[in-house]
Amino acid sequence: RRTKKPSGKEALIIKDLSSLKPGDYIVHETHGIGKFAGIHKVKIGKSYQDAVKILYRNNDMVFVPIHSLHKIYKYSSDINRKPKLSKLGSKEWLKKTQRIRKKVKELSFDIVKLYAERKLAKGFAFPPDDVRMHQLEASFLFDETEDQLKAIEDVKRDMEKPTPMDRLICGDVGFGKTEVAVRAAFKAVSAKKQVAVLVPTTILAMQHYKTFAERLQQFDVKIEYINRLKTKAEQRQILKKLKSGEIDIIIGTHRLLSKDVKFKDLGLLIIDEEQRFGVSHKEKIRLLRVNVDTLTLSATPIPRTLQSALTGIRDISVIATPPYNRQPIETKIITFDEKIIRDAISRELERKGQVIFVHNNVAELSHFAAEIKKLVPDAKIIITHGQMDPQELERRMTDFINEKYNVLITTTIIESGLDIPNVNTLFVNDAHLRFGLSQLHQIRGRIGRSYKKAYCYFIAPPLEILPKDTQIRLKTLEEFTDLGSGFQIAMKDLELRGGGNIFGAEQSGFVDDVGFEYYNQILQDTIEELKVEMLTDDDIQKAINDRDILIETDLPIFIPASYIKDTTERMMMYQRITSAKSEQELRNIQRELQDRFGKIPKSILNLTDTVRLRIYAKKLNISRIRIRNKTLNLFFSPEHHSNESITNIIMNLHEAKIKFKISNKEENMVLSIPIQVPQEALMHLQMISEKVLQKI
Repeated sequence: RRTKKPSGKEALIIKDLSSLKPGDYIVHETHGIGKFAGIHKVKIGKSYQDAVKILYRNNDMVFVPIHSLHKIYKYSSDINRKPKLSKLGSKEWLKKTQRIRKKVKELSFDIVKLYAERKLAKGFAFPPDDVRMHQLEASFLFDETEDQLKAIEDVKRDMEKPTPMDRLICGDVGFGKTEVAVRAAFKAVSAKKQVAVLVPTTILAMQHYKTFAERLQQFDVKIEYINRLKTKAEQRQILKKLKSGEIDIIIGTHRLLSKDVKFKDLGLLIIDEEQRFGVSHKEKIRLLRVNVDTLTLSATPIPRTLQSALTGIRDISVIATPPYNRQPIETKIITFDEKIIRDAISRELERKGQVIFVHNNVAELSHFAAEIKKLVPDAKIIITHGQMDPQELERRMTDFINEKYNVLITTTIIESGLDIPNVNTLFVNDAHLRFGLSQLHQIRGRIGRSYKKAYCYFIAPPLEILPKDTQIRLKTLEEFTDLGSGFQIAMKDLELRGGGNIFGAEQSGFVDDVGFEYYNQILQDTIEELKVEMLTDDDIQKAINDRDILIETDLPIFIPASYIKDTTERMMMYQRITSAKSEQELRNIQRELQDRFGKIPKSILNLTDTVRLRIYAKKLNISRIRIRNKTLNLFFSPEHHSNESITNIIMNLHEAKIKFKISNKEENMVLSIPIQVPQEALMHLQMISEKVLQKI
């Protein structure tokens, strides 16, 4: 059985927490910044539970129950800054977070207003798939990965809604984003709508044209591309056909954003590698997409794009599953060493492969070509760069793709989209100077697209003499070589650079104060709160934040070390269980535990039952649950006292002849129900939840 991996943001949180070492700085929502001091067993009542130990100022400490793991975040901020530890019992942390929440709310308002306008805008609801879509899907020559199928379903579901789609598909180079785009485009064309595919480079426009034409050749779909390689007469003819509706799919560079480009009925805009477009282009894109379904494809989205997706302003689908038989790219950081370069090129040529050498300085390319020729006399070398005559550039790239040459000396013009499976060795010169983190990952993605082992060499001076942030950038690439690591690299870029100024420079101080992960959570909570205030959409009104539901119990709750011996594995399992959002998710985790480790101990079943209680509490607007001394206490905060669900809960307890008592504690209404065994608490809540939700 293939076990489902936690995806997207959840997987990142798991990785962060499982990599914690004693002494690392962490943030607790209530207590503030402290130091992680390991997981310890603590006695609660007559039983033991696992708890995270956190050290604070003056050597004070807190033990956080393992089922409250979702309240802990790894602290990360400016790489040279050590945060000040919080003081327990002080109101300093509360005041700081309240100040940040207030400011973030002010800054978020305009962003959420835009989101609201888009959600309430009238779009086009595309019809469900027809027979032709099933034929297109059946003609795909490869097995879709699990993530790819989910991304396709997400896009189709969005397109069938009456509000305009705004979805980001984040997946590594070669992981099948283009196929998602092809199917979305065909769905639009089948509904008699036009599609615009916006790409950053002329070469990528040609390659996408070839891909779309091949995939849709059996259907009567009119596809064209426009870029600077086309003559003015050809461009005029294409634009005329586009305006009259004779072209279904137009693929092009920023030329598509010109004033003379008019569509008869545009229904879908696909943007490939949005980060490659300039500010002025993005403004034109924004105007183009107001009432149009928009699909953005990126291997490593810019921080602003990624943060807007993580905070729910845009929808995101992550394709993290690699295609079958794909191998990770072996990545090394080296100094300019002639022996390493000669040996690596010779080894690639011996296995009939090709090599790309990137040097982002046009004036020096000929010099580098001469140097490589000296080192490897048998190499057939060709040079390309963006300042060449377009026809000459196209001819040279075609010759290289057709293997007339085996070494390409070039600039970053090869960064986006080129698919040359025979290239499996890459050098990037001056990797410390001229490139950003995401850009280096993009360039690395030009290789490793076949079953062959691929090698990437980033050439830079010795790391110890480089600035700290440059060291981290290069080490990140050396560390994240796993297939599908583009999302983690984009997250690291977001951490290093901030949210791409989603609000402007003001936010950097917030990140220093509370750490990147907790700041991002504050931002997410604030945006959810604003959405509820500003919109009447049912889905948003029902979005109740369950992060603050407190469960107090004296049951033994822990994963025995004898059951899962590896500490990291145990931490990951804790995080997966405590992050579960549904009964089905918990059942899947329990099946996996049984499958991998054998019979599940009682202490783990107590943990999963505690999470179940939180899921039911969320549905019933319960703010806190306490199970002690054979009593189940359900707390309702003041804002829910008049809620219809409380009346229904009381009526159902009466009907089921279950004894209970009502009292008030610290402004909370409390329902106290006697129980003999802990499982009774879960049974009661499950029964109440089912009946109450039926009535509501």
